[in-house]
Amino acid sequence: MIVADPAAFAAALPLKGRLLGLDVGTKTIGLALCDSAWTIASPAETIRRTKFAKDMESLRTLAAHQAVRGLVVGLPLSLDGSESPRTQSVRAFARNLAPLHLPILLWDERWSTQAVTRALIEADASRARRAELVDKMAAAYILQGAIDMLAGLGDAP
Repeated sequence: MIVADPAAFAAALPLKGRLLGLDVGTKTIGLALCDSAWTIASPAETIRRTKFAKDMESLRTLAAHQAVRGLVVGLPLSLDGSESPRTQSVRAFARNLAPLHLPILLWDERWSTQAVTRALIEADASRARRAELVDKMAAAYILQGAIDMLAGLGDAP
């Protein structure tokens, strides 16, 4: 099940528990995890994309190891809120995650990378360090926005 509505996503979760956030890029996938109480999202890792089967196996392994109950996938909308070819690519990626049998929430990620990059610059991170961190930190930013919304719905465990 793929939805853009946080309430429908929360209702579809089989059990409350950890969520996995994804910032899907063309070369990498940034990953973040939240605690089972949906209070804080933390950067986890960055997957270098190769073939989808290998990407899927990495996601399957992490989801099983961390007892993930749902996925929050950043949806790259244009600044005006319209969809682009990149948006369609991420939607297709989300559809291809169906074998994981986890509910998927598509979350507006328009400002995630910019916000994270600004924070890293303010922290005086080198360009190389920013490149290393930005994807998984963007995934955490996306996931934090979603869990904040979910908590506001009163559906947090």
